[in-house]
Amino acid sequence: MTGSCRPSRAASSIEQNRKLPLYLAGDPGLEYGLHQLPELPVRMSMLRLYSRVLELLGKEARLGWLLAVANLLLAASQFAEPVLFGRIVDVLSGKTVAGSSSAWPFLAAWVAFGLFTIACSALVALQADRLSHRQRQAVLTDYFEHILQLPLTFHSGTHSGRLMKVMLNGTDALWRLWLGFFREHFAAILSVVVLLPLSLYLNWRLAILLFVLCVVFTALTTFVVRKTFGMQMEVEEHYSELSARASDALGNVALVQSFVRVESEVKGLRSVADDLLAAQMPVLSWWALVTVITRASTTITVLAIFTLGIALHDQGLTSVGEIVMFVSFATMLIQKLEQVVSFINNVFMEAPRLREFFNVLDAVPAVHDRPDAIDAGRLSGLVEFHDVTFSYDGKRPAIDDLTFTALPGETIALVGPTGAGKSTAIALLHRAFDPQSGFIKIDGMDVRGVTLTSLRRNIGVVFQEALLFNRSIEENLRVGKPDATEAEMRKAAERAQALDFIERSGGFETNAGERGRMLSGGERQRLSIARALLKDPPILILDEATSALDAVTEVKVNAALDEVMKGRTTFVIAHRLSTIRNATRILVFENGRVIETGTFDELVAKGGHFAEMAKAQFMVQENARASVTAAEAAATAAKSP
Repeated sequence: MTGSCRPSRAASSIEQNRKLPLYLAGDPGLEYGLHQLPELPVRMSMLRLYSRVLELLGKEARLGWLLAVANLLLAASQFAEPVLFGRIVDVLSGKTVAGSSSAWPFLAAWVAFGLFTIACSALVALQADRLSHRQRQAVLTDYFEHILQLPLTFHSGTHSGRLMKVMLNGTDALWRLWLGFFREHFAAILSVVVLLPLSLYLNWRLAILLFVLCVVFTALTTFVVRKTFGMQMEVEEHYSELSARASDALGNVALVQSFVRVESEVKGLRSVADDLLAAQMPVLSWWALVTVITRASTTITVLAIFTLGIALHDQGLTSVGEIVMFVSFATMLIQKLEQVVSFINNVFMEAPRLREFFNVLDAVPAVHDRPDAIDAGRLSGLVEFHDVTFSYDGKRPAIDDLTFTALPGETIALVGPTGAGKSTAIALLHRAFDPQSGFIKIDGMDVRGVTLTSLRRNIGVVFQEALLFNRSIEENLRVGKPDATEAEMRKAAERAQALDFIERSGGFETNAGERGRMLSGGERQRLSIARALLKDPPILILDEATSALDAVTEVKVNAALDEVMKGRTTFVIAHRLSTIRNATRILVFENGRVIETGTFDELVAKGGHFAEMAKAQFMVQENARASVTAAEAAATAAKSP
């Protein structure tokens, strides 16, 4: 949450139109405040859905319009072939057509239209391919930027495997629809629109058969879409479950292997896959029926045109050329209708994936920059909470009337039972959400009046779980300062007591592994401290930074923390009270309120709640520390001559 929260380009236009609140169920302690569009209605019109797909063309929209015009010309030119074919047949039958008894002019025109159609089709296909590929990458990048800006509550309630599946499937669906639409589907739709009036002009009696064919196709397609829309939504839910389950197992492969869960996990995945197939088969059956009827319609329509054409020819109401022309029209119409049905089928099949994609893309953080927000620059670290109250559900306050001041360079410890409000108070400081009443100031400025980027640039966090990328140690350190020199990285690593193990492991180019798994817990934590040193923020947050470490490693990490805390306003969230012995002031939380405040010795002397906690913990931790010290002394003595 240290980056900019500027909405991505793909989402910005949508955000301007609609913003409605979303309730996210789950642990209220994780609610970071989110506003999001409601899910698109299940029976949302295909036209509206596809219009949103076209909206995402962005700056490629101009090329899209040019392709649309090219498709219109292509649709018109394609009908020259059956018309000219019919005219040539009439001329060869001895009939004078348009004042000419020679077939050569019609043949020359046919060649000209054919060459134009080939050239135009090639150009449209090439540009449609390029447009679709360029815009897929652009939307994918914008989507990735967008989800990185969403608050932690969104990510806590949404599996990362599902988000990946939505991103890849959504952008692939957009790519397929853009490509198909501009390459052939738009031309097919325009062809149907042009063919029907043209056929009426040429011979309204034969044209009636084409109109009947279109009506049957439309009715059949509409029926199947309505019949299977809900089924396809269920299919996509199974796909999402499959992706999340597979990602979950792969992310915990050590657990799976150590507890001999391979067979069980495979069985579970196979069960989800079976459910997916069971839901998918009825949908496929309906669309297979449409395909069969479509192909059968070709034969039926051609026979009907020949039957009616022969009857009209006997009455002198049509010519042989017109019959041949309408047979070509029917064949072409069937082909174009198949493409239109394919287009509708594609939109229908992609609709659930697109709904998921748009649901995520439409999500916007409730906390954002004000229009008049300023860049705070480098802050000194004076932090003030004034009568701050915050509630997740609007009923029970998570923070109630919190007031305190932290001077630059002071260390403020926050202690108390789980759910007392410690993490919520710190989350308010870096604006994971905003308080309902009261205000927070840094250096005399309301945090809501400065940009999120500049605010979070001045705050460093060392998490309980060291968060590392599957990249080199150097790249992980540069997260704190992208332009850091090698000398600066070495100095930060040395101060964080990380330089020794970095050099032993192969240097700064060594890969840390997924989530830093190539390193031990203490090594990961010291790297995160070195990263904070490189960032050099005036305000530092230590969130249970040593709670998961053994006693020996904790001593080393605490020494590194002492180094990183120098000269900074530091907030320490701790359950292990031995880590806050030297804090400037300790705030004891209970039910969202501060019930005690003072130094370590002052609070112990009071004999209150903190003293009871210290009595329960400190003796055990001091004994552990004494054991470590004795072990180190024995090792030193053994090395001495």
